[in-house]
Amino acid sequence: MRHLGVLALFLFLSLIWGQTANGDDGRPTCRRCDLHHACNCSYSGFTRVPMVTDQALSLDLSFNNITMVTQDDLMGHSRLTLLDLHANGLAEIHPSAFDSLWSLEELDLSDNQLTVLNPKWFNKLELLQHLNLLNNPYSFLGSPSLFLGLSELRRLMFGGPDLKELRREDLSGVTHLEELTVNANNLDRYDSGTFGDIWPLGRVTLSLHGPFLTNPALAAAVLNDVCYPETWLTLSDLHLAHYVSVQPFKDSINMIRYLSLRNVSLSDEACVSMLALLDGVPLSSLSIVGLTLTGEGRWVTANRTDLRSMDEFFASDVTILDILKFAMVSELQYLLQYQKKLSIINAKLFLLSCYLTKMMVNTLYLDVSDNLLTDLTLTYMLCDSEETLQELRVLNISGNLLKSLSTLSRLVTKLTKLTQLDVSRTSYNSMPSSCSWPSTLRYLNISRAKLTIVTPCLPKSLEVLDLSYNDLKEFVLTMPILRELHLSGNKFLRLPAGGPYPNLQTLTIQSNTLNAFSLSDLQSYRRLENLEAGHNKFVCSCEFITFLHSQLTGSGDVKITDKHQTYVCDSPLYLQGEAVSQVNLSIIQCQPVLFVSVSCGVALLLGILVAGLLWRCHAFWFLKMTWAWLKAKRSSQRRRRQRNTEGTDPLLSFDAFVSYSEQDASWVENFLVPEMEEPSDSDSENPTSPLTLCLHKRDFLPGHWIMDNIMSAIERSRRTVFVLSENFVQSDWCRYELDFSHFWLFEAGGDTAILILLEPLSKDDVPKRFCKLRKLMSSTTYLEWPQEEERRPEFWRSLRNALRGDNEEQD
Repeated sequence: MRHLGVLALFLFLSLIWGQTANGDDGRPTCRRCDLHHACNCSYSGFTRVPMVTDQALSLDLSFNNITMVTQDDLMGHSRLTLLDLHANGLAEIHPSAFDSLWSLEELDLSDNQLTVLNPKWFNKLELLQHLNLLNNPYSFLGSPSLFLGLSELRRLMFGGPDLKELRREDLSGVTHLEELTVNANNLDRYDSGTFGDIWPLGRVTLSLHGPFLTNPALAAAVLNDVCYPETWLTLSDLHLAHYVSVQPFKDSINMIRYLSLRNVSLSDEACVSMLALLDGVPLSSLSIVGLTLTGEGRWVTANRTDLRSMDEFFASDVTILDILKFAMVSELQYLLQYQKKLSIINAKLFLLSCYLTKMMVNTLYLDVSDNLLTDLTLTYMLCDSEETLQELRVLNISGNLLKSLSTLSRLVTKLTKLTQLDVSRTSYNSMPSSCSWPSTLRYLNISRAKLTIVTPCLPKSLEVLDLSYNDLKEFVLTMPILRELHLSGNKFLRLPAGGPYPNLQTLTIQSNTLNAFSLSDLQSYRRLENLEAGHNKFVCSCEFITFLHSQLTGSGDVKITDKHQTYVCDSPLYLQGEAVSQVNLSIIQCQPVLFVSVSCGVALLLGILVAGLLWRCHAFWFLKMTWAWLKAKRSSQRRRRQRNTEGTDPLLSFDAFVSYSEQDASWVENFLVPEMEEPSDSDSENPTSPLTLCLHKRDFLPGHWIMDNIMSAIERSRRTVFVLSENFVQSDWCRYELDFSHFWLFEAGGDTAILILLEPLSKDDVPKRFCKLRKLMSSTTYLEWPQEEERRPEFWRSLRNALRGDNEEQD
């Protein structure tokens, strides 16, 4: 167990070292920088500012444990434009810590432990545009103003639960902002005019929970300073419990054109008071996200509220605490009848009365998605067969409990100006064979339903059709003006044929079961420009890989618009999981028949060339000779071992073995044999005894392999005589005899060979393949056959002496 613990500790330390190696001064190092010099060092457990490349343009140090920034931590980073120190527990920053960051444009110090803000931090940050100081435990901004030198500041966020006061001089130097966010839920003091000098002011987000409840005058002063007709105002975390809590809007509501409420609770009393304030004001847009209604919906007293200037009303994530007692009576139609754009999303809405929709004569856009509408309540909402919503262009009823597509088509047919219809995330599982739709319908979304088949029910007037994430296996309909078709998340095995869609420009068919698609598939679409087909089960054949490579590089007419990494091989198994863009198959895998054909052709050609070369160099002849020599050599060695075993000496039967060409046989038989084997009486004073010669015609044993006869004859002869001529060098058998003689002479310890030249023959006249003969001619004295009669006795005498050699001397 002790060894396991040591091993675990070693692995842990190795991991930490590999990720955050320490520099020479003990500071950690972060190397997670991309090609654009953006360094992401978040969530790394750093306790100090790490060292990074001085080429870094952005540095993300969020979600670490850095509690202090020293004077030297950021030295040398003059190119840095973004620094994120969010959520570190940062408590101390040296006054000159940011002095070298003169290129910095964005600084995030939010969610730390800074109790005091030092204006010296920002003295050298003249290019700073975005500054986030939210959710630190400081109670005031400090003096002098933090922002005096920040003339380029466009986005400012500050405040937190501990912010208590804002003085007029706190924002000196801030002249105009695109976005201002202030978290002042517990603000106790506000000097009127603190925000008054900031102009223009694009978007303002205020959290004023406490002031609205306990100090409405303070809240009103803040609103008066930030409310302009051009400013988008967002208020968050409000609890409007009674009419007093609504009074901060009283003086500024006429200046507000765009109002957004986030995380707001409203009582009936506060709601009625708010509606009274909104009566006749020029408010153009009201958005409420995260609305909690604590009352019972009894707002009848506000039934004369004039909201005709409000073009847009948006409400989402609505919670009614006591829904059983909540009453929405038809007299409240004034709330919704004037809006051109109306959204009630995720509000548990199960009914919208026909009477109300009939009053919505100006509505162009209606979104009631993510509610509890059914086919029955939708029928009631759209007044069944009666006319309603005659100006409606866009209808979104997605995420409701709808089941009948035929009911839907019947209801919307009377919406004669409807162009866009979203019924996604419903429970449609079938489609009737025919339907009626408004002729103006151009966009239809039935994605994330349960359709298994499509029918001619779909209108031919569509330009955009989304059937993503159903259970479709095919799509065969004629839609002449369709421009976009979305089929992702189905079960298509192949691309739909392009003929029925002559104007299709965009096709998305991701996350299906496509195995491949080809150039011919794409060419069937006459005007296709964009294709998204990633996340499919591609079979990476050579044809598909070659084709897709060309498409991904943009060489085709159709542009692949999704990420190249989404095109991944599913098979063959050895390529599974590999991005198609990274796969390169060899010619052996792609063209095996061609490869084998070419390889065989090349091999045949090389074989012919090598054979020709070998023939030219007499290699076959050499091989043949070598094989015969080796075989004969083995036979000779066997006989020798036998003699050694028996303890006998070699039997010498001949004085000489004569090697000659068959064409020179007449000379051997008529001159050489009679002269050597018959007693010589030419010299009466010194008569010579006859010699015994071995001739292949006469002395070879019949029935034996000729090679064995040659080797045996050479072994049983004291000398070997070579009768050289042009005929000799052309004879293969002479070559055998020469090789075997050479073997015997130099490997078995025999005497030198005797060479007789029947005709003038130099070493250069002998072919190079007779290498041993050429060597013998260079190192051995040879006898030349004289053409003159008077010189021949001397020739025979020299030959006899050579044949007798040492034997006569011993005698």
